[in-house]
Amino acid sequence: MRRILLESLANAPLTENAPSPDDAALAELAADVANTAMRRLGRSLAIRQVDAGSCNGCELEIHALSNPFYDLERFGLHFVASPRHADVLLVTGPITKNMREALLRTWQATPEPKWAIAAGDCAVSGGLFATSYACTPAHDTIPIALHIPGCPPTPTALLRGLLALLAQAG
Repeated sequence: MRRILLESLANAPLTENAPSPDDAALAELAADVANTAMRRLGRSLAIRQVDAGSCNGCELEIHALSNPFYDLERFGLHFVASPRHADVLLVTGPITKNMREALLRTWQATPEPKWAIAAGDCAVSGGLFATSYACTPAHDTIPIALHIPGCPPTPTALLRGLLALLAQAG
């Protein structure tokens, strides 16, 4: 045990360096999303994230939107616990047979105007599970307004997707 401790102190950490996007560009992007939401909805954008059978890679990137680096809340965008309070359903993962009905009911519980976003390759096309009998892409269950590809998509790609959705909606 002592040997492992000494080795870990002597060697560099195994983690990757933090991404270094331009802070001003990121702030401008998030501000554009917030301003467009106010123009289109007259209020901030409420997002309900639905995991329909993913590996949780997309969820890690979505949760990064709430960390101090991206801080989505400072722009008035927030995640909600109930679909009844949501404007956008952010769907991740291939839709498993067991989650199909739950996703459909979540969509039906979301008030108008509402949009659905398929985030990540699995939600967009089935990803690695495209040939499985037990999974389907999100667009086979609910109407998808926007696809955000990536395995997983980056937080910046998610913000750009929200902006694109709001820009085309209305």
